[in-house]
This record gives sequence, C-alpha cells and structure tokens, in this order.
Amino acid sequence: MNKADGQGTRDRLSAVVANSLDTRAKTQDLARQAYQSRTQFHRLFRTVVEETPAAMRRRLLLERAAYQLGDTGMSVTEVALDANYNSLEAFTRAFRRAFRISPSIYRRMRHPHFHLPTSNKIQFLAPGSSTEGGRDMDLFDRFAGNDSWHTRRLLEYASTLTEEQLDRSLPTVVELLLWRESNKTLRQLLENIIFTKEVWTAALSGTEMDMNGPPKSQRSPKAMLQRLEKTDAELHRILGNVRHRSAWDDTFVDAKALVKFSTAHPESKLSGFIIPQGPSGNRPSTASPQ
Repeated sequence: MNKADGQGTRDRLSAVVANSLDTRAKTQDLARQAYQSRTQFHRLFRTVVEETPAAMRRRLLLERAAYQLGDTGMSVTEVALDANYNSLEAFTRAFRRAFRISPSIYRRMRHPHFHLPTSNKIQFLAPGSSTEGGRDMDLFDRFAGNDSWHTRRLLEYASTLTEEQLDRSLPTVVELLLWRESNKTLRQLLENIIFTKEVWTAALSGTEMDMNGPPKSQRSPKAMLQRLEKTDAELHRILGNVRHRSAWDDTFVDAKALVKFSTAHPESKLSGFIIPQGPSGNRPSTASPQ
C-alpha cells in the first residue's frame, strides 16, 4: 500500500467512525458500512488509524461532550445521553478519567480546550470549524487549559509520593515568588505554583487573601488539588468574562496588593517599588475587571 492509498484508506475508515456519533453503532455495524468483516475492519483500522474503532469513537464522543458542556445550554444529563452513556454516573466517571476533572467543574471553567491527546490527530470538529483550523481559539483558550492540565497531573503524581520524598531538599532552588520562601522542596514548589494562581485570582476578583499562605493542613497534594480546582473555576470565570467583553487591553492596577506585599515583607525586592500617587495624593485603587 503506497502513501496515497494509505491516506485514502485512513480517511475513509475514520470517516465511518466519525459519522457514527449520532447512532448506537457497534464495531460490527461500522465494519458492515466499510464492507469488511469485523475482524478485518478492526485490524486494518488499527493499522492505518493507529487507534481501535471503539477507542476512537469513545474519544470523539467525549470531545463532543466537552464541547457541548462549554458551548451549549444542554444539561449535563443531556450531554451524557448524547454521548451514548446510559447513566450520569457512568458518563461522569468516563469524563473525569479522560479530562481529569468532573463535567460540572469543566462547564464552570468556560470554553476550555476540548481535544484529548491522540497520535493520529483526528479530533472532533465543532460546528462551523474547518479541518485546517479546527476551532478558532485565542491564547487564553489554548494556554489556560494547558496550564491547568499539567498542574493537575503534577499534583496527581505527587500524591503517590511519600512525605519524605515531598519534603526532600531539591538539588536546585527555583525562585517563583520574591515575597515567599524559596522552593527548597517539591512540596514548596507545588505550593507556590498553586499559591500564585490563588494570588492572581484574588487580585482580579478584588477579594482579600492571607499572603502568608494556607496552613500546613492545606499543603498536601490532595488538598492542593482541591485548591487548584476551586481557584481555576473562579479564574476561568473572570477571564472568560474579560474575553466576552473583549477587554484584554483594559488597564489593571493591583496597588493594594503591592502595598501589602511591601509592608509585610520589607526584605523583599518588591519593597523597592514606588506606588505613584494621584493628583489628590491618594494611591490608585485596585482595578478589578469584573
């Protein structure tokens, strides 16, 4: 089979699966549409598409479900049934296993990236998108979900480590936040990653926050994962609203937080910043893009 024939076979077989999402078709039904036996269809499909027909169909249905959660008004139950799951519980388990987050939290994150990893690059295309572009997305779409996904994976891996491994000194000290302690251990590094997101979320929402950080009980991988999901949902809500208003160029000044940092941590390099005063001698107030 030459390259052109192989690509043609790949496109034809993948189209059989992609066009079956609105049906309850099984592998033998798909094989019949391709004019092959079930065994021949499965073997050829796996060879040229690099994924089994059933696995590709499940993935595309979950990608479509993720799109529906973020871009339509369908209820979670309706989305679950549309993805060919007989119960909300079964759908929730499958969705969490694929996206590492529950459907309800995913919906609150507002328009995250809905494609799952795959080597064959065959993805669900949202209505109105093209095969070249897939779906128009701004940088927030592309990078916010990516950052959350990788951070979640780090915390899930960290949860398998012992306390000694989490608190073991790192060979290299990485400075993330000038006003916080150095990242001498893996636990401190992960804590500061989460804390940074919490700081920005509090600044953007105009809420108060203890700049000394959470108590030790909130610094286990499991607790940090819960904090990540909470702050992610709020941060995505805020930035989703900014995008909706096309307000990315609005000026944001968090003078209140900067004063707090400098006052609480005079030894920090931030204490060298000078907050400009307005005509009346007052410092500028925090601007929150709500």
